[in-house]
Amino acid sequence: MTLTRRRLAVAVAASLLAAAPAIPSVAFAQFTVFDPTNYAQNVLQAARALQTINNQISSLQNEAQMLIGQAKSLASLPYSSLAALQAQVDRTRDLLAEAQGLAFDVSQIREAFRTQYGAVDLSASDAVLTQRADARWGAAVAGFQDALKVQAGVVGGMGASRDQLANLVTQSQGAEGGLQAAQAGNQLLALQAQQLSDLLALSAAQGRAQALEAADRAAARADAKARFSKFMGSAGTP
Repeated sequence: MTLTRRRLAVAVAASLLAAAPAIPSVAFAQFTVFDPTNYAQNVLQAARALQTINNQISSLQNEAQMLIGQAKSLASLPYSSLAALQAQVDRTRDLLAEAQGLAFDVSQIREAFRTQYGAVDLSASDAVLTQRADARWGAAVAGFQDALKVQAGVVGGMGASRDQLANLVTQSQGAEGGLQAAQAGNQLLALQAQQLSDLLALSAAQGRAQALEAADRAAARADAKARFSKFMGSAGTP
């Protein structure tokens, strides 16, 4: 029995010694090996990829801002004074069209000067001369009346022109893009053109009235000369 036990103990010890070298290799295989160089390369690649993504995001943001700027530059001005300017021009034109007596018409003016302001026939009767004088006087009065109406219309439109000017300046100062600024500038030029048109109409009406008055005086002298010639002719007749 003693021999058998010894042999069994020896066999167990031998088996333990044989298995002992394999234990560390199995335990070592269960742990991951850390490679600093490989880790640094991975981190560097990740940083470069992140930088590329950030650059792309910045580029997209810049393009978006550029598109927004272009949209603002192409945006139309949300204000138009065209209707108000056209209305003022139409009012002034209507006042000119209401000219009484001798209108702003070349053919009418030519005919009037032939019959009322031109040279008078020395054989014309006093009734004809009186009729000519009355027609000229009526045309002169109507001319001054027309000039006053046009003047009143122009002055009456100054308030609207002032409001339009204030609105256009506000729109110009608040323009978001080049197109809006250009449109506001064009409307300011249109307002100036409308005001110049009113001044031209007023000048034309006043000049017409003054011309009619001067023509009436010249024609009156011609009529007086005809009357005097008739008187002297009749006085010299036996």
